[in-house]
Amino acid sequence: MTSPTSPEEPWPVRTVSRKIADWIHRLGAIWVEGQITQISARPRAATAFLTLRDPSADVSLTLTCSSTLLRNMDPPLTDGSRVVVHGKPSFYVGRGTLSLRVDEIRAVGVGELLARIERLRQLLRAEGLFDPARKREPPFLPNRIGLVTGRASAAEHDVLSNARLRWPAVRFAVRNVAVQGSTAVPQILDALDELDRDPDVDVIVLARGGGSVEDLLAFSDEALCRAVSACSTPVVSAIGHEPDSPLLDHVADVRCSTPTGAGKRVVPDVAEETQRIHQFRDRARRALQGWVERERRWLDTVRSRPALADPIGPLERRAEQIDVLRERSRRAVLAEVSAEQHRLAATRSRLTALGPAATLTRGYAIVQRMSEHGPSVVRSVDDAGPGTRLRVRVSDGSVYAVVSPDREESGESQIAEEPRSAS
Repeated sequence: MTSPTSPEEPWPVRTVSRKIADWIHRLGAIWVEGQITQISARPRAATAFLTLRDPSADVSLTLTCSSTLLRNMDPPLTDGSRVVVHGKPSFYVGRGTLSLRVDEIRAVGVGELLARIERLRQLLRAEGLFDPARKREPPFLPNRIGLVTGRASAAEHDVLSNARLRWPAVRFAVRNVAVQGSTAVPQILDALDELDRDPDVDVIVLARGGGSVEDLLAFSDEALCRAVSACSTPVVSAIGHEPDSPLLDHVADVRCSTPTGAGKRVVPDVAEETQRIHQFRDRARRALQGWVERERRWLDTVRSRPALADPIGPLERRAEQIDVLRERSRRAVLAEVSAEQHRLAATRSRLTALGPAATLTRGYAIVQRMSEHGPSVVRSVDDAGPGTRLRVRVSDGSVYAVVSPDREESGESQIAEEPRSAS
């Protein structure tokens, strides 16, 4: 394209269409995979029109091919067939439409589908979508169960009937969608997102009956597997029969082999739970009775012990022992006091006998002798020495002992007096 246009110099429609066609025609031929959803081929027309849809998104593309190419397909193409086409983008100027001019159409066989599913399985496993640590356990008794299944299908009947037989009060939020074909994945994704955002739904069940690999192909879609892995609500997969194993079974939190198994898995059996409650009640009653019996026997044993059988007897015996000990203590104390009194009297007698008064009474005295070097103590009369005289005078209850040297010739005397108590 050249310079931009302006309101004063706009481009006509034909110019815009030719320029778009020129750009598109420069594109090379490509291979495209999808699912055939509509075939329009008139008997005498040279060109046939088909619609190729992306199985994982609500996106489609118009295909054009020769009627001969379409008639030579073996087996013939039908709505829902998975194909790989080779063509070149083309822009029709007259109508302003884009299409893919196809020169080769290859039907995707079962072997090719299984190989692609296996490659996708390895990719999802490497990303950790199959990790058991990511799986969540559905609640024991969900408030409401979300069910995504085909309208009036056997899978819907199996899930509802078996769940209600086990728990009659169970509640469902049913979303009927296409479970095969080109519109299956988008409808399942919308229903899954709606139920996952519902706060009353505690678990979601994806259910479908058995079928061929092509029929179950929607449940091995990458977009659906990633959406289930991203759900905040636990998801139960119940697709096909026991041998069937779409990728959804590995991504879901719980895998049930059949829709019937899903109906039994999502809710408990009221009869079994009632019986279990009765069993627990019986076990609790027996345990309580056993405990009461053990405690009763223990009380009987304790009550039969002497301390509880005759609680006053030991006290009386202890009181008698206390009286005996108290009497013994009293006698011991009195004996000790009497002995101490005797020892005190004997000590007093000895002290009296050894006292100064008794000594004086027996004719002794304590005197002091005066000499040239000072006074000296004389303990008895004999200690006064020769040449001394002892004179004793009693006055006012005191005894005065006078010792003087014998100096009659000189008429001199020295007197030292020391009072002593007469007692």
